[in-house]
Amino acid sequence: MTLFSKIIGTGSYLPPKRVSNQALTDQLASKGIETSDEWIVSRSGISARHYAEPHVNSSDLAVEAAKRALQAADLEANDIDLIILATSTPDFFGGFPSTACVVQHKLGITNGAAAVDVQAVCSGFIYALSMADSMIKSGSHKKALVIGAEVFSRILNFADRTTCVLFGDGAGAVVLARSEEPGVLATKLHADGSHGHVLCVPGNVNDGVIAGSAFLYMDGPAVFKLAVTVLEKVAHEALEIAGLDASQIDWLIPHQANIRIMQSTAKKLKLPFEKMVVTVDQHGNTSAASIPLALDVAVRDGRVQKGQIVMLEGVGGGFTWGAALVKM
Repeated sequence: MTLFSKIIGTGSYLPPKRVSNQALTDQLASKGIETSDEWIVSRSGISARHYAEPHVNSSDLAVEAAKRALQAADLEANDIDLIILATSTPDFFGGFPSTACVVQHKLGITNGAAAVDVQAVCSGFIYALSMADSMIKSGSHKKALVIGAEVFSRILNFADRTTCVLFGDGAGAVVLARSEEPGVLATKLHADGSHGHVLCVPGNVNDGVIAGSAFLYMDGPAVFKLAVTVLEKVAHEALEIAGLDASQIDWLIPHQANIRIMQSTAKKLKLPFEKMVVTVDQHGNTSAASIPLALDVAVRDGRVQKGQIVMLEGVGGGFTWGAALVKM
């Protein structure tokens, strides 16, 4: 029997603290850094973002998103036998115990479900979804929680207006389950380490001391140029694998990084902007959380419906990129 995987539940969570462009502008002005709502919106399309409180970690956001996805799937936590969590801001320095293991414990999963983190930055959710899809199709697992969760506010340099205005915190999750009918139709992943320097946190630890910088660095123009090129190509690759045409896409849900990159991708795929789900205006760039967060928003407001074809795609530091074509 051929095994398939299908998304049967979605969930998301944003920390309550909403920071508008004006509030952030006022905060930066107090430090002598000039910016404005108009400047931020014109360059990114972002009007607001959410920040987690100091005591709140990625796992806390992930747990809330996971609970909502489980509820939507009408499952109990112990029905899950696999957790793959994408994050660049894990709970613990060094990445262990993994944030996925922390989430497993906080959800009360006691069945020995496998749990692992994935680090592909803003492409992380696509990587995680592809891995979970393969594991379910192999027959090794039946029900997976695939999560993207970030507290990017912890690694922002608020003296650098070109990056600190772009990112926010949040989490998104899906339940991916074994199915008799196709759900994940195709995935395609790529990376090119030669471009790792254009988006990175260029620091490491030696003897407990940070060497280099623990803040995010981004070469915006270089990222933009790479993103608009690879996103179109990987979308067509996924479509070719699935034997579909771009005209058959009901919804495009790209990584929510920059509205100009998103619009460029839609235009190259010859999709009207009305078929693109946009949350970057209210959430900012939530890295690995952005795609599942946007998917959940569109599912819950009724735009994305059962049986529709959705293109998910992301690009991030590493340099990594990927796409997943799914039938809801």
